[in-house]
Amino acid sequence: MNSISELQDFIINGHKHYMPHISIDAAIFGYHDHQLKILLSGYKALGGYCLPGGYIKRTETLDEAANRIVAESTSLTDLYLKQYKTFGDPDRIKWSELDFEKFSKEIGLPYIKDSWLIDQTISVGYYALTDFSLVTPKAGLLSDSCDWFNIDEIPPLLYDHDQMVKDALHTLRTQLYYYPIAEKLLPAKFTLTEIHAVYETLLGKKLDIRNFPKKLVFLGLIKKLNEKRNIGPHRAPFLYKFDLKKYTKALETGTTLT
Repeated sequence: MNSISELQDFIINGHKHYMPHISIDAAIFGYHDHQLKILLSGYKALGGYCLPGGYIKRTETLDEAANRIVAESTSLTDLYLKQYKTFGDPDRIKWSELDFEKFSKEIGLPYIKDSWLIDQTISVGYYALTDFSLVTPKAGLLSDSCDWFNIDEIPPLLYDHDQMVKDALHTLRTQLYYYPIAEKLLPAKFTLTEIHAVYETLLGKKLDIRNFPKKLVFLGLIKKLNEKRNIGPHRAPFLYKFDLKKYTKALETGTTLT
């Protein structure tokens, strides 16, 4: 959906299909090589990065719109997705500092003075968790790129998106204590060392290597398999997987994990 004609139709007629002045921005987290990562969309015309986002179709619920927007950025569907905060400060987007005429010119479109895209906008924040290895990042309708960044190496973001990332990460870390959502970042089979590393990375702190994995086993959230992974001489740890029935119940009711 990146042809000039489609872009032009979106800018001129988008208000007929989308709700003006309310958008969704998604903090999409992945885990790879002991690093928490986040997807960011790059905008050459604006000179910076934002969280992937978009507008809500008039026929969609908020959750349906969020799932569509996340799928457009990751090429994946049915990710773990949660709404965490709404952002509506009157000055969250400095329209006086945004040269919309220049932006239109740089993306090859005519300047429309009274575009439905220009005005105070409320954004509903969602965060998503996904297996890093499965994602094929895709640029959005108006963006030029979509790439993974280590969470501690992201550049300064446009608008209030730095605060969005901060709030999304805080919510994620809080919910990790009560919901087994780290399952979304692991392969189907994993070692106790691997799940321990995921939780340490997400929480940003050290966890007892002996007690924390045992608690997951005690709660019945993960179960030991009669399989081992050969990782070197005399080193073949057992593999584990999530008990999906108990995992689903824990997602619905919550439990204390740490």
